[in-house]
Amino acid sequence: MLLIDKLRLQKDLTNTEKRIADYILRNLTTIPAINVADLAKDTYTSHSSVIRLAKKIGYEGFRDFRVAVSEVAHSELYRSNPVDANFPFLPQDSTKEIAKKIADLTINTVQRTYAQLDDTVLDETANLLAKAERIFLFAQGDSQIRARSFQNKLVKINKFLIIADEYADEDWNAASLTSKDCAIFITYRARVPQYERMLKHFMNENITSILLTGNSRSNLIPLATQSLVFTQEEMDFLKVSTFSSQVAFEYILDTLFSLLYAKEFPRNLADLKQKNEWIENGILSDKPTTD
Repeated sequence: MLLIDKLRLQKDLTNTEKRIADYILRNLTTIPAINVADLAKDTYTSHSSVIRLAKKIGYEGFRDFRVAVSEVAHSELYRSNPVDANFPFLPQDSTKEIAKKIADLTINTVQRTYAQLDDTVLDETANLLAKAERIFLFAQGDSQIRARSFQNKLVKINKFLIIADEYADEDWNAASLTSKDCAIFITYRARVPQYERMLKHFMNENITSILLTGNSRSNLIPLATQSLVFTQEEMDFLKVSTFSSQVAFEYILDTLFSLLYAKEFPRNLADLKQKNEWIENGILSDKPTTD
């Protein structure tokens, strides 16, 4: 989870620590230049309270914490205009204003997701997909549209993905996986009881599973072989649409496809050229032939 999200969420913080966190959020640009004594004075707390907050959030001490805050302040200063992920536009906005806000929301979402990525986790996830004989993707609603896009890309590198929830066959598909396969779950909220049962089954049968979610507290995370968690500022229900979460899913899936492609780049490129020749000029072409 991003530092700024930890400061906003304030999980397991005391009232004193919450006061320090709130002060930091209100004064992001000045915190990098402040010392422990001044921060304690400005928040009417103590040195130990400031240091305890830094350690609770995951830093060894105030110095490391201040460096991290400095990075957040820099990114906030130079990023696109902030947009409410739930209601990114207003009824009185002009066409151009709405278009600009959706552009800013898309850029901010990708940057926010990128900031939460772990190279090792990405590499391990790509390796799991590369080794799988079959890939079954479980996704519902808007997320299934992202699944279809991923399916279409994988065909280009001879990886054939099955959308498991299609035609309400998810239970049969789940029962058909073997230890040579891989299951991917895409769910922003990650509160699907059916998925929990499936993941427990996959654990029992030694079947690889990957979870993509925006819920860092989901009980599905420890059940998956690998989890990619990237929180967004999107609420569960009260919103115009699933703009932010779906942009994040699309970005992650595109990144995984790119990693898979890069693993066999020369072979994939040669294969692409051969297939393109068959489709454009060969027997698969729709061009009229001459006898």
